[in-house]
Amino acid sequence: MSTNTSIHCITTSTEEGRGLMEERTQELDFEKMELVVVTHVVDAITFWAQNVTEDKTTETIDTILSEKCPTAVRVTGKPSPQKFYGACFSEDRCWYRCKVQQQVDDKFQVSYVDYGNTEVVDRSDLAELPEDLQMPALAKKYKFWGFHLSSEQDSPNYSQGKSFLQNLIYGKKLRINKKSVCFDGTILVQAFQGNHDIGEEVLKFKFARVSLPGNRENPFPAKALQKQTGLWSSIGTQGDSDSPGSLECMPKLRPAFSSQMPPGLTDLSTSTTSMTADKLQTEREQVNEDQPPDAEMVINQLCSQVTGQMLNDARSELQMVKQDLEQKTKKIEKLEEEKSTIQKNAEHLQHQLEEARLELQKATEVRQTEEKSVGVHLDTVIGDSFLQLAQKMEAVKKQRERNPCSTAGDRLLESVTVVVNNRVIMPFSSEKLEVAWDSYRQILKKLRDFQTKGELEDLMKSRNQACSVLLTVINDFLLEVDSLPISERLESLKEVSSSLKAVFTADSNDEVSEVEDQAFEKFCEWKNQKHQNSRSVQHETDMALGALSDWAANTSKFFSLTGKADVTLEAIAEKVDDILRQAESSVCEELNINLSEHGDQEMKLMSNAFHKVIQHIQKEQLLLCDIQEKYKTNKKFKQEMLQWQNSTPKADELLSIKKRIKSLRSQLRWKLVEEGCLEEADELDLPEILKKKEEIAETRNALFQEIRHEREEYSSEGLLLQSLDRDIFDAEPMRELSGRRPLVCTEFQGQKVVLKSYSVDEESEVRMLEQAAQYHRVQSQSPSTVVPLLGLFFGKSDPLAYIMVPYFSIGSLRAVQKINPLMPPDSRKVMRGVLQGLQSLHVAGITHASLNPNNVFVLNREQGIVGDYDFTKTPEQRAVDRGMLAGSISLVAPELRLGQLPSPASDMYAIGGLMLWLHAPDCKAVENEQHELEFTGLQLENRLQSLLSKLLVCAGRLSALEALDDDYFLSLKN
Repeated sequence: MSTNTSIHCITTSTEEGRGLMEERTQELDFEKMELVVVTHVVDAITFWAQNVTEDKTTETIDTILSEKCPTAVRVTGKPSPQKFYGACFSEDRCWYRCKVQQQVDDKFQVSYVDYGNTEVVDRSDLAELPEDLQMPALAKKYKFWGFHLSSEQDSPNYSQGKSFLQNLIYGKKLRINKKSVCFDGTILVQAFQGNHDIGEEVLKFKFARVSLPGNRENPFPAKALQKQTGLWSSIGTQGDSDSPGSLECMPKLRPAFSSQMPPGLTDLSTSTTSMTADKLQTEREQVNEDQPPDAEMVINQLCSQVTGQMLNDARSELQMVKQDLEQKTKKIEKLEEEKSTIQKNAEHLQHQLEEARLELQKATEVRQTEEKSVGVHLDTVIGDSFLQLAQKMEAVKKQRERNPCSTAGDRLLESVTVVVNNRVIMPFSSEKLEVAWDSYRQILKKLRDFQTKGELEDLMKSRNQACSVLLTVINDFLLEVDSLPISERLESLKEVSSSLKAVFTADSNDEVSEVEDQAFEKFCEWKNQKHQNSRSVQHETDMALGALSDWAANTSKFFSLTGKADVTLEAIAEKVDDILRQAESSVCEELNINLSEHGDQEMKLMSNAFHKVIQHIQKEQLLLCDIQEKYKTNKKFKQEMLQWQNSTPKADELLSIKKRIKSLRSQLRWKLVEEGCLEEADELDLPEILKKKEEIAETRNALFQEIRHEREEYSSEGLLLQSLDRDIFDAEPMRELSGRRPLVCTEFQGQKVVLKSYSVDEESEVRMLEQAAQYHRVQSQSPSTVVPLLGLFFGKSDPLAYIMVPYFSIGSLRAVQKINPLMPPDSRKVMRGVLQGLQSLHVAGITHASLNPNNVFVLNREQGIVGDYDFTKTPEQRAVDRGMLAGSISLVAPELRLGQLPSPASDMYAIGGLMLWLHAPDCKAVENEQHELEFTGLQLENRLQSLLSKLLVCAGRLSALEALDDDYFLSLKN
């Protein structure tokens, strides 16, 4: 029993070894294998190698390393394990690329990535490499496929195996057949020199063992080992392409040094082979002794036994098959008899079916004869008209499925409902607020003109009472405004306005001078009547189509052969004409109602309603914006008053300030007289004159400081400065800008300002105060988009009024365009700022009516602000001023030339003219019959041309808010 078991194991092992060898050697195409050169040997089955095509790359890298590394920056700190560095090899003192594997103080264990060997280097021998040398490593790690080491690393056999493979393949070219890749990147291969497998040579000398499936290990059989008695005894002459000794295509190799070999074989490094022929022969004989001598005989005996057993089994199986075949033959004969019976029954049924078909054919011919006359009549009556009716019915169906608010009239009716309902009105506390403000301002005016201390104390008490009342009313106003949905309403009105203007084109937006008050009522009455007519026609259409559907159902019953029809041929023929005629008439009438063009009267009703809606929207938008501005102003005033009440001014302080102002003003005038006398003397005393000028400057600054204190103590808005006069300023004339009115440049409280003088009478003085105060209030809410008013005073020695504004050096739009014109992106930013300032004025109900290149200012070539205007003139007087030109482009809106009053829309026309002038300064203004500017031939940006087409028109002009929402300005946010 033990002998058989042993034989069986030997046979199985032999077959497995022979199968593995056949698997390793079958279907090998040496021409398609990769050719590599070995650069480093790790152990008996593992090595590093380079592809032979990398020789030029290796030479290039070595050249670059030898040039850059000696002077390169040395590695500091902790190196990265993923980065390549340059290391100086200790044996030949040449530089090679490496990776740092471990660091201990200033010692680094490195791996040479282009060769595979490792060593420890100092920090001074490790250099940084540039990005162009961070290319992939040239050497790869390979391992023989199907083998593992036969001994541990510290055993003598391990060192002998490494030395054997070192002398066998180092520096030589191999052809490799890749089999798999391990997780650490090691490539499992078959390696060949010529036609010989390197792994088999290592296996012959028991430096490795075969890895069989199922984790079983077994060496190759003795028969395979006996085929060769020496080290590659059958190696013949090899071609140049894979000769181990040929190095024409081999990359430059790192020299092999004794330190890289196992210590036990250091003295054998200079030999051709690592083992003597006697030793190799002895080991092969030991392998042969392990093979049992009677294996072949046992195998032959087992084969004979198996063959006999298989023959007996085959005879038994053949007998069983014969018996099964006889049974199936009997079944087939029985099935043949049944088939014959079925065929006879089928022939009988076929005969009966043919007879039934002939009877049905006769009945059908009779039916067709009866229906022939009806068919001819239906073809004549219906024909193409039935197809046309079906097409019209399809159109009616689509018309009904369409959005009920899809037409212009429907959208207009919906907009009327939105605008009229849920309107926001001025808060009830607004009137009380205006009265409280008027009372407060009157008391402030009296307070500035007090004469005695007793009068001052009474006025201060009145002022405090008025302030308390005003704060109470302001609180009520703020609470009421907080409860209003102002933002939501503004957004809703904006959407309605945009929707309507998208439906009603410019052709329908003709200017309507006066819109009837009953425009909404007339439009709604007409629209309701039209809806009733439409519903009536739809009902008639439904009735007619219902009758047609019933006729079609009866016709279907008549032509049906499956049941008895209760419909006669005469009834179908008589009704078809009337039914079709009525259906076609109803469908056509409904289509005509839905598709018919609106008449002149209907278009007028819609146009009036549209303009009425737009007017309501604009009025409510202005009202809501006005409420928001009042809310901000009063809220800010409330905060200032709460701070001011904690430090209420005393009468003595106000009297003291007033006395100091009078004293300083007298001193200043006297010093100015003294300066004039010194300058007119026969002998000029320059030191004295300079001293006097310094005294005048100090006195003037002290006077301005006291005036500022006076404004702070009064806690007033501070626009009207009664303590100022023209002669207390050290002003210089601005001759280049004084063509229309005298302008002087001076300093006030450390700021360079411009004084504009206006000749006034009693009427124009009142108008100037009102318009300047209104402008000043708006500017305080939008300080960055409107030129501020620093002060207003009236001359005490001349009938002139003076406006004080900041000085902008080369700040006007005309001056900037003359010296250094704006680029299109800068122009867009500047005009957006101008529109924002204009929007603030329009919300407060102010029409500028004086927008021109001299009255628009540019800060830092990217911020535009709106300049002030002549407060002594009305908007009608300012609008027709001769300065309303930009190049050859008139900035006066067409309606103003026809005698209409200025409006925010006329300001928007001027904005459009300025934008056209900025982008086409040499444009020759050409107007059409409607007095609109023609600019279609200019090469303008699409978004700019679209915006100008909505501004430089006679009617339907965009507001400032709508212009800011245009794509031309919205693109700045992107």
